[in-house]
Amino acid sequence: DAIQRENVEIPGGTIEQGKSELTLRTLGRIDATDQFNNIIITTVNRTPIRISDIGYSEDTTEKPTSTTWLDDEKSAVQLEIRRASGENTIKVTDAIKRKLGPIQQALPRGVTLTLIRDDSRFINASTVSLEEHLLWGSLLAALVVMFFIRNIRAVIISALAILASIVSTFTLMRAMDFTLNNITLLGLTLGVGIVIDDAIVVLENIFRYIEEKHCTPFEAAIQGTREVTLAVMATTLSLVVIFLPVAFMTGYTRRYIYPFGWTMAFSILVSMIVSFTLTPMLSSRFLRLSDALGDNKTKESRLFRKMDEWYTGSLEWALAHPLTILATAAAVFMLIFPLNSMIGRTFIPEEDMGEMRIHLDMPEGTALEGTTQTLKDLGKEFKGLEGVAHVQYESGSGKVSHGHLLPFLLPLGERKVTQEQVVTRMRAILAAHPGNNPIIAVRSPLGGGEQGTGPIQANLLGPDMAKLSDYALQLLAKAQQTPSLVDSKTNVSNSSPEIRVAVDRGRAADLGVRMSTVGNTLRLMVAGDDQISTYREGIEQYPVKIRVLESQRRDIETIGKLTVASVTGAPVRIDNIARMERGFGPTELHRFNRQFSVNLSSDIAPGHALDEASNDVRRLIAGLKMPPGYSARLAGQTQILDETTTNLIMAIALASIFVYMVLAAQFESFVQPIVIMLVLPLSVPFALCTLWATGRTLNLWSALGTLLLFGIVKKNAILQVDYTNVLRARGVPLHEAIVEACRTRLRPILMTTAAIIAGLVPTALGLGIGGAQRSAIAVTIIGGQSLCLFLTLLVVPVAYVKFDAFEQAIVGDKAKAWLGKVSSATVGRLRPAPAERL
Repeated sequence: DAIQRENVEIPGGTIEQGKSELTLRTLGRIDATDQFNNIIITTVNRTPIRISDIGYSEDTTEKPTSTTWLDDEKSAVQLEIRRASGENTIKVTDAIKRKLGPIQQALPRGVTLTLIRDDSRFINASTVSLEEHLLWGSLLAALVVMFFIRNIRAVIISALAILASIVSTFTLMRAMDFTLNNITLLGLTLGVGIVIDDAIVVLENIFRYIEEKHCTPFEAAIQGTREVTLAVMATTLSLVVIFLPVAFMTGYTRRYIYPFGWTMAFSILVSMIVSFTLTPMLSSRFLRLSDALGDNKTKESRLFRKMDEWYTGSLEWALAHPLTILATAAAVFMLIFPLNSMIGRTFIPEEDMGEMRIHLDMPEGTALEGTTQTLKDLGKEFKGLEGVAHVQYESGSGKVSHGHLLPFLLPLGERKVTQEQVVTRMRAILAAHPGNNPIIAVRSPLGGGEQGTGPIQANLLGPDMAKLSDYALQLLAKAQQTPSLVDSKTNVSNSSPEIRVAVDRGRAADLGVRMSTVGNTLRLMVAGDDQISTYREGIEQYPVKIRVLESQRRDIETIGKLTVASVTGAPVRIDNIARMERGFGPTELHRFNRQFSVNLSSDIAPGHALDEASNDVRRLIAGLKMPPGYSARLAGQTQILDETTTNLIMAIALASIFVYMVLAAQFESFVQPIVIMLVLPLSVPFALCTLWATGRTLNLWSALGTLLLFGIVKKNAILQVDYTNVLRARGVPLHEAIVEACRTRLRPILMTTAAIIAGLVPTALGLGIGGAQRSAIAVTIIGGQSLCLFLTLLVVPVAYVKFDAFEQAIVGDKAKAWLGKVSSATVGRLRPAPAERL
């Protein structure tokens, strides 16, 4: 109270002097730190007692509770700069780098700036890699046209169609305020093989009119485009509607799916417009009748003749044995269930970003110096590992017994070891230092891992913290013995050493001492946390705190001799009303939904998937057999995976409904869309088989690849069904129409399939920064599309025949019934009236 009374500045109102008004202010602020020593606390026998008589004041700093070092040799201060929402990461980073040079020159000698983390490096490298994939994919897709049509003019037209579709998509992306980032570039890269499909179908049909019917390029452009208009619109619109539920997915993945879905939809819609405008125009101007009538006709080549003969024979056999084909298709579909159980599920594949954070918890009671020394010892060993560029460590993060190491690896192109190999070696080093509860949080493209939590988190909830702690420790012991889990850790801590002040309530009441007075006095004098005044120096303000000497704070007996004021103002020693005893207690308590909560955090062991590890945790929790009132919930990536799986299932269901509606409107039939959509489930087993064969998991990107596959594989069926309808409308019998349509559309089907595969090959190889995620979606599409091609080429015509017979039977019966009613009514009207009514 004395410091607060003597260090004040109080306004005293105003004084009027004539026409002037002056402010009255009492200047009682202390303007030098040593003046605090002269403050009179009280007077004893007319003798003033000053602060200097019982202590001293000093201008100092807070006791450090954390330290940061870089590479075990430099004490460091970390400055982390984050971009504002909506700002471009690369532009912000470049602007910061331009400022570093002048700042370094202004710093004192011996103080250096070291850039240890640069997010723009990963973004730039990933963007460059995607741009290369986009370029090579476009080139390979265009070369497919050269292989099948063998006409350089057709190749140029196809390449221009790709270029026009991609460039035009940028306009729509700008309208949606999308940036050119990894997600949108991935959508464009995957779209290369898809956007060329429409151009290939139109171009191939135009070329066929020139090659087979000897039409002029201008006539062929009109007739050829007109003939496939319905098929191209059906394939494009039915593919676009797949992205509607994808683009509007909710939850954590929305930020990635939303721009991806719209970018794909934009590029596909633009490709349809290009195929109806630019492609026919260029074909009418640049194709030559002499080129199509030369000696290098594609359909007359030995390879294509062999393929045509083989496919025709297979098709005739399939039409003669429909039950065998349908049974084979059903058997292939049933493979979904065993394949799904053989493939692990995770949220996203791990990416080599070259950064990780290793969290360590020292034994409770460890001082800051002990934590720092342990981190230094580990940092030296980590710095010596191959591929490690820097090691930053921070001790005292949150509490003095906690710390973390931040190894930064060399760029991916400058090291020979992978991130996974480095992590494995670090685990071996950490195993030699038991008791520190290490958690290695590898940096994810989605962020996270900053708080020392693994991808699997289990929260136990209940009313009794003691029982929850017991359950958590049982769960931890079992998790540490589970092969699919590593770095298991719980936030239960009842081993923090403490000095307990056990107050005798009866004696304290007799002496007039309140419990709050005891607690506040100890917090003020020992912890020194309370700010009792403010010291001003210029424009700066500094807190004024009070506490006993450090040597006295370490002595329990001295703390017991501290006095507290009773309600009468008389001083009472703490050891006169309380006893000081040692013990252990929790460092913190957590609540969730008004219940006590304890957390178990685990990482996934190498070679195991997220769903396997999550199921193991669920099994372990079930084994606890907690009584009513206690519950458990899984959080972290497990929760995100469950949410994403539910959203994707709903998206697939809605997409299937939308596709059926579009096809029904296009074909003006309720049955033919079913024939086309029969190929959708047949692609799933082949996609899963590809994932299993390549050792991949079913994750967000491979699931999106499967969804894209739904839109791609039905393109072939649409081409077959559409041209079959065209031939039947011309009066061709059903069998001949099916065989002729499938043979005629074989070349564009092979071309579009090959173009999609060729366009995705660079992405599927997974080369470059960010390749792990991109390759997952590309491999899924390539495997599903290529492996199911032959089966779908046979299933569609067989299903067409069966469903056509079914449709004809239904329509025929209804027609007969309707005609019968009409005939009866007509006869009744013509029958003469009875004689008695005449």
